[in-house]
Amino acid sequence: FDWRNKNVHRVLVLMLPVAIGLGLINFDVAVNNLVGSLVSDEAPAAIDKAFRIFMLPQGIFSVAIATVLFPTLSRFASRQDFDGLRHTMANGVRQMFMVLVPSAAITAVLATPIVTLVFQHGKFDAADTELVATALFWFSFSLPFQGSNLLYTRTFFSLQRPWLTTVLAFCSLSVNLIASLLLYKPFGIAGVVGATAIATLGMTVAQAMVLRKPLGGVEGTETIVAFFKMVLASVPLALVSYGIWFGLDSVLGDAIIAQAVSLGIALAAGGATYAAAVYALR
Repeated sequence: FDWRNKNVHRVLVLMLPVAIGLGLINFDVAVNNLVGSLVSDEAPAAIDKAFRIFMLPQGIFSVAIATVLFPTLSRFASRQDFDGLRHTMANGVRQMFMVLVPSAAITAVLATPIVTLVFQHGKFDAADTELVATALFWFSFSLPFQGSNLLYTRTFFSLQRPWLTTVLAFCSLSVNLIASLLLYKPFGIAGVVGATAIATLGMTVAQAMVLRKPLGGVEGTETIVAFFKMVLASVPLALVSYGIWFGLDSVLGDAIIAQAVSLGIALAAGGATYAAAVYALR
């Protein structure tokens, strides 16, 4: 093993900003918990529990898509095929939006029953559920943009410009901290988590703008149009899901198995509604 090998040096130099950039989401959570402690003693734990639920669709969809596409992005970058790189990245972002926008709608409108089913047992009571559900509701607004950030970040990595996205991530962290400090007093836990949504959206816009020059664009118009179609398709999803859950919950009661059945049927019906709406909107 030759430490003086230039390729070893290059890998080690590239690894540092990659590790920092991918790990900064944990610092966002630390900021939320820190400022949340100024709201109440219970707020940090509530934010942490909401974040665990929030990360489930991220792990299932965002990380999977980004991991699969990363080698393709790197191959296009190494060949300097920026048209292929741009289209693959933009299509990947739209794929993420396709699954994360409805996921956000679900976690927003069904935050309370989801938290109740997962956490409201033993000493965890309805007041705790209300806190966690509030945090989860506001986390929902950042869900699609966290996914797109993941793919934009890997695009920077494929171009071997990891420090650019890492600097942007630090800027996003600063925005999160400042916005949290400004919003926690008037809005409580909603202000703390809402600040994360603001910072995440800002990070998405900043990364897209910086990538426009090396890639000759990011298919922004096509992606924005697709995004708003997905938002439109998520409206009937939200209405159907909530309506079915509310009706079944009032009939079946609050036993754990009853909660699981009412929530499961609501999710299935909402998913079918979303699929039909997406198909109708072409």
